[in-house]
Amino acid sequence: MRERSVDRPLWRNWVGFAIVGCLLSPGRAVAQPAASGQLSLNDAVQLALKNYPAIKESRARGQAADEGIGVARTAYLPRLDMLWQENRATTNNVFGLALPQSIVPPISGPVLGTRSYDSVWGSAAGVQLSWEALDFGQRKANVEVARAQSSFAKAQTDLTTLDVAAAAADAFVTVLAADEAVRAARANVDRLQVFADNVRTLVANQLRPGADESRANAELAIAKNQLSQAVQTADIARAALADAIGAAGTPVEPAMGGLGNLPQTSSLGAGDFTSHPAARAELAVVDTVRARQRLLDRSYFPHVYFQSAFAARDSGAQVPGQPTPDNGLWPQVPNWAAGLQLTFPAFDLFTVNARKRVELQNELAERARYDQTIQTLTTQDARARALMKAALDIAQNTPIERQAATAAESQARARYGSGLASITEVAEAQRLLAQAEADDAVARLGVWRALLAAAQVRGDLTPFLDQARRP
Repeated sequence: MRERSVDRPLWRNWVGFAIVGCLLSPGRAVAQPAASGQLSLNDAVQLALKNYPAIKESRARGQAADEGIGVARTAYLPRLDMLWQENRATTNNVFGLALPQSIVPPISGPVLGTRSYDSVWGSAAGVQLSWEALDFGQRKANVEVARAQSSFAKAQTDLTTLDVAAAAADAFVTVLAADEAVRAARANVDRLQVFADNVRTLVANQLRPGADESRANAELAIAKNQLSQAVQTADIARAALADAIGAAGTPVEPAMGGLGNLPQTSSLGAGDFTSHPAARAELAVVDTVRARQRLLDRSYFPHVYFQSAFAARDSGAQVPGQPTPDNGLWPQVPNWAAGLQLTFPAFDLFTVNARKRVELQNELAERARYDQTIQTLTTQDARARALMKAALDIAQNTPIERQAATAAESQARARYGSGLASITEVAEAQRLLAQAEADDAVARLGVWRALLAAAQVRGDLTPFLDQARRP
């Protein structure tokens, strides 16, 4: 999960947002004020946080990391082992030593000097209590490693939550832009249809050449093709929104709500990027490496164990000079023991030092990743500021553009009707008006998208969502 890029897709979506406007991106229905069955921006974000699989995965991993702390704490508990054994085996015993291994089973008792394959029953039972009384802080260091890993998992969960919420909001605004643009596209088709009908009448009355009718029909066909492309773009945008809210394949109908007005865009202050989930996640990785270093510092110490045991055994083997044994199926000869054991891995010094050198380089690498994250967030903030400035300028200019284009188109049609202009002049004026209407339709949503980018780079979408909820 740590490979998740900090450079979120909102910057690439801005380019797609501009393309939507140029293509007069439409939708299946023009966005209307919130009504029954329509989805608000806040609803879309909440559905994404509730249903999106990546959120569930991230939360589950975070909970697993929390449980890892409890696992590390269990090392403080004593260990109790219990055993019961029944066996049938030969009783041949050899005096001498066998090196430690797991193949030849050990045999206790006197050397009988026999080589028989006859067997007898044997039994054994016992319990052993072992507790590490002194570890010089190693268990505590293990718990600290688990806590650092839990902090990383929580930061990753916050980052995933931010990404999913921002993606849902971005998809929501994209659909609204498509719905606004379709109104302009359809208005353009209707306008060209009326004009083509007028030209057809003039040609039929031999007041205009037949080439004008062909040109008007060609312009109408182009506008219809643009409308079809826009419908396709809107359908894809709706599918993307359904996926972003965790309801892929479900029809969604977003409501414009407060996004129909320009947001209140106060000057963007300097962000505290150290509190961003991406930065906190990288810092948690650095803390995890440091915790592992502290664990290694505590590894080259003795371990003191308190141990006690109670056991019993029996065997059906006959020993010369001893009473005849019973069948050996039930342990009858008891033993108990209690004591302290000290262990010290003397030659682990070389391994520990080598691992410390590895962790030192890991810390340097993770610190570099943290610095890179801060640098990336700073760059994104500069981009968000540029997006906001440009979006505000465009939103203030598009009404003027549309008004001028409308006047130019009306004048061109009037001049054409009076025989003072050619069909080419009218066609250019109509294309200019179509572009101006598309630009004006998506300009306000462009400001909202810039505000969303600024909120995401600061790691908190609350200001953006609060403004969107305003009537």
